[in-house]
Amino acid sequence: MSILEDISSLLQEGRAKQVVALVRQALDEGIDPKAIMNDGLLAGMAVIGEQFKAGEVYVPEVLIAARAMNQGMAELKEALLRDGVEANGVAVVGTVKGDLHDIGKNLVKMMLESKGLTVHDLGVDVSAETFVNAAEELNADVICCSALLTTTMGEMKNVVDEVKARGLNIKVMVGGAPVSKAFCDSIGADCYTDDAASAADAALAFCLEKRKA
Repeated sequence: MSILEDISSLLQEGRAKQVVALVRQALDEGIDPKAIMNDGLLAGMAVIGEQFKAGEVYVPEVLIAARAMNQGMAELKEALLRDGVEANGVAVVGTVKGDLHDIGKNLVKMMLESKGLTVHDLGVDVSAETFVNAAEELNADVICCSALLTTTMGEMKNVVDEVKARGLNIKVMVGGAPVSKAFCDSIGADCYTDDAASAADAALAFCLEKRKA
């Protein structure tokens, strides 16, 4: 196995210290930082994402793999900046106003990062205005809104309406236990997915499409 395959495998097992050590070794050997990121770290997290979608691994496995990926990316950060490597896109994520649940939102954040997106996490209890202000300031491609309560879902429509009112070219994605495709369509949001890995796939597709335009 190559060192990049080893990084991918160790990441899938959540072995953060070994991942960091191999990333450092790969850099010392002169391997392209972008290759380390794409063929090592992101490749490993992509496998975890597919396994999560298929129900083969669960939240704890995703969390430890994501921790290993984040530590590996921290080790790579300086080299990537030096090489001028750009993110695949920019996403703003948060749980809507009145809702304090964050497990789903945190999973989406990790999956987005695993696709090479820069993610700005606004936390929980986020108003529509805060979502859109942040997205505009950060030049985001995507806003990802999460809700776990039926009583807070209406705030998602406020986000959509605010984006449209300002004429912004930003996609609004919605998700959470009570949210459905029908609800997404009814409020004019751009995308609904029923799991974090699918959300990341859709967000990446939106970002790449925007960059082609």
